[in-house]
Parts: sequence; C-alpha cells; structure tokens
Amino acid sequence: MSYDALLWLSFGGPEGPDDVMPFLENVTRGRGVPRERLEEVAEHYRHFGGVSPINRLNREAMAAVQQELSARGIDLPVYFGNRNWHPMVEDALERMRSDGVRRALVFPTSAYGGYSACRQYDEDIERARATVGEGAPELLKLRQFFDHPLFVAANADAIRAAHARLAGRPARTVFTAHSIPTAADAAAGPPETGGEWYSKQVFEAARLVAAQSGVEEYDVVWQSRSGPPHIPWLEPDIVDHIDALHEQGVRDVVVSPIGFVSDHLEVVWDLDNEVADRAAELGMGFARAATPNGDPRFAELVVELAQEHLAGGGVRKLSEAFPVAGCTLNGAPCAEGCCAPVRRPATS
Repeated sequence: MSYDALLWLSFGGPEGPDDVMPFLENVTRGRGVPRERLEEVAEHYRHFGGVSPINRLNREAMAAVQQELSARGIDLPVYFGNRNWHPMVEDALERMRSDGVRRALVFPTSAYGGYSACRQYDEDIERARATVGEGAPELLKLRQFFDHPLFVAANADAIRAAHARLAGRPARTVFTAHSIPTAADAAAGPPETGGEWYSKQVFEAARLVAAQSGVEEYDVVWQSRSGPPHIPWLEPDIVDHIDALHEQGVRDVVVSPIGFVSDHLEVVWDLDNEVADRAAELGMGFARAATPNGDPRFAELVVELAQEHLAGGGVRKLSEAFPVAGCTLNGAPCAEGCCAPVRRPATS
C-alpha cells in the first residue's frame, strides 16, 4: 500500500501568554477542573513567558525527520497537527486534503500504550477525519516504540552523559514517567491481557535502557499527577522518592524522563525546577538525562517506523514481553475494548 505523507500528531502547547488559559481549557474540557487549579498550572507556563517548548521541539524533530526521509530517497512530506493547540490536527488534515494527500502515516509523539498515550490519538484521528469530511485522507497510526533499539540507545547514552556530569560519583538512577490514575492503567491494553500496559511498558523500557547504559540498580517513579487526592494514581511521586533516597543516604541522583520524548513542560518545570530544587535543598547532586528527540537517532526511529509500512521495511524491537502493537486505520481502535477510557472524577 502506498502513502502520500506523514502526519506528526502531538499534544500541543501554548506559544504565548494569551494562549495559556485557552490551551489549558482545551486540555481539561469536560473534566470539571476548577478555575483556580487552571490558574495554578498556568503559572508554570508563565514562568517560561507563557511558551511551552513542545511545539518548537516538534518542529525541530520534524525537520530532522524530513531530512532523514530525503536522505533515504523517501518522498513523504511531513505535516504537523496537535490535539490541544494550534496547529490543530483538524487544520492539518484540511491542508493535507487540499494538497491532494489521500493516504498518510501518523506518528504520535508517545512511546507507550494506554488511553492518553495511545487510544486518545485514535480518537483525535477519528474526530479530525469526521470534521474534514469527504475526501479526508485515510490515516494509519504507527506503532508504540518504547522498546525500539534506537529509542533505547538514545536514552542509554543520555543516562551515561548525565552520570558523567556528576564526576563519576555513584549516583542513583531514577526513571520517571507521567503518572496516571491506577484505574486508567488497569484498563491499558487489550482486556484479555490483564491491562497495565502503560506501567508495564515503562518498566520494560527502564529495564532495557538500564541494561544498555550499564546501570545495575535503578528505580521507576512517577510525576505530574493531577486530580482529586482521593483518587489513586501510580506512585511513588518523584519528589517523595527523592526525599526517601536522601533518608537512605543517597547523595547523588540521575533522573531519566523515560516517559517523555522531548522536553515537555512537565520535564522543564517538574524536573528541572521542582525536583532539582528539592535535591539542592537536601544537598544532593542532581543531573537530568536528556530526552531523545534532539538525538539524530530519534529521526531515524521515526523513519524506521514509517518504513515498516513501506517497501523494504522490517520491524525492530527489543522486548519479547509485548507483541508488536496493532496499528489503527481510520480511527478504529487496535482491538475491541483496548485501552478503554476511564472516567476521571471532577476535581473538587
């Protein structure tokens, strides 16, 4: 089957102070989040002038992917669409239709399974195609890539570089990913598999990266939780874990944001500010490993995922614990009931 384009599908973020509150309202629409909570989160963005780094980083990564496609002789223009802020995915599909694109591959900027990390991108595709209507391109979403050799290698090298910044001291390695409600994690994956694909894949990625980077002891923790405190989320929280490591006598820590492909606001605020500040308060050495999208291998990874659906492409993965994730065509979920959404109670 032939394809005319590649759609880069991401979360989106504000690019100026006036964008912050409308963006957050888009993210939380239908969840009943109080205005005061939105204002609290908005201050994190305003700390950076109201600009999230995510759109800029996506554009830089897209340019690298376009260059890699050209170097391999693949004529596949790259389009950009977001879930929550401009450029919106609906606008991207409209442009693609106007440009004569009939069938396109979709790269979602998440390495993992689960509702927010995977199925919600299916819903974005379905919604956008319905909005565009007749002539909307057919779309095939690329698979999860948490265990792709290039993803693992880029993260492993980033960890080694972070350890080197601590002058060879015996630092504890801590992997972190975005927390989700435990009920959402339980629903992640095809029902017959028992769920928890999101957390299991994060643990598997951490295992693979640790092995390749030569790290024997490490922890997997979570960050950036939100919502009512009585709703269970994946734990431990990274700040609490830093406190616990300090109590155990750990003097230096390397944090790898294994759950993120680029420096989202959750990375530059939660890790580079809150966690780094807490480590400094405790007198602990702190180094944060880089996210992979600035590594040339990330562009190679995206192109390899695309080539799995083009002539001559093979599948490369390191984990035997998970099958190759089924792809989605025209917004249909990978499997019946896979990663079903779990209603999130309104914040009180």
